[in-house]
Amino acid sequence: MSEMFTLALPSKGVIAEPTDTFLKEAGLKVSKPNPRQYTGKISRLPALNVLFQRVKDVVYKVADGTAQLGITGLDVVQENWSDNLIILHDKLGYGHCDLVVAVPEAWVDVENILDLARVAQDVRDTYRRNLRIATTFPNLTKQFFHKHHIHHFTIVKSEGAIEAAPTIGYADIIVDLTQSGTTLRENHLKPIRGGTITASQACLIGNRAALRASSALRESTRLMLEYIDASLSGRDYYQLTADIRGDSPEQVTARVLENPTTRGLLAPTISPIHGTTGDTWYTVTLTIKQSVLLTAVEHLRTIGGKHVIALPVKYVFYEQSRSFKALLEALNLAE
Repeated sequence: MSEMFTLALPSKGVIAEPTDTFLKEAGLKVSKPNPRQYTGKISRLPALNVLFQRVKDVVYKVADGTAQLGITGLDVVQENWSDNLIILHDKLGYGHCDLVVAVPEAWVDVENILDLARVAQDVRDTYRRNLRIATTFPNLTKQFFHKHHIHHFTIVKSEGAIEAAPTIGYADIIVDLTQSGTTLRENHLKPIRGGTITASQACLIGNRAALRASSALRESTRLMLEYIDASLSGRDYYQLTADIRGDSPEQVTARVLENPTTRGLLAPTISPIHGTTGDTWYTVTLTIKQSVLLTAVEHLRTIGGKHVIALPVKYVFYEQSRSFKALLEALNLAE
């Protein structure tokens, strides 16, 4: 009987639905027979069973080997880091947020981390107590403050909404996740310069020992990373086709390549159009960066391009998955 492995995915929270969408767009749709069940399957990854868990529990399950792979927030991984974990892909492109230090807006003379270090010392000297910090990320907070030579602080347990802690009075400042900063402003808080502890987004993690021990798990991981890498790379490109009149394929190619934006991922493909009378026409196909799409279209127009069609690229597969190559190197298994 073939080996089976477990992929843990978020069951609830802000990245649960985006994770489902991300995998679907990458060609790895999760099938869940019963919406109330906590299991599922991915047809293209037959050796993986899907297990839905809370965001934090995804980290615990992968760390203890109950699940061998998982998708969760990078902030949660860093806060609950274990040497049993390995990050396979730290930028899946969704679930963006920042873990920041925020102080009351009334602290008009506190604008950066150096100002906060001074305040922490003043609180110690004047009130004979530590600066109180409300957060659900104690490990990252401690590491950050010690790194910036701030040692007179106390992590306080969150009671309800962290943003309300300074107003209620059980904390002086907070360390919390933010996306737009709206919630901070609504609670009269402001992030300080140099106070971003980590910039987070969804990431793919694995159990280091399991990946090292099982070639079958590595193969399932390779397949998953092939789809993910190709899908993320494809988002950056468009495929253009246009009909252009010319004396020869070489002449048409030279005219297309006059503009750097149309040099694309590879050299253009030039194909003769049959059945036309009079002038010779060619169909030009090229793959270009999304950021220069309109510039490339306009260049094709200036050299006589007709019927320009732009299609988004779903996948760009390179010689091999870069993420999987990095994984093999991290496991000292690279060929």
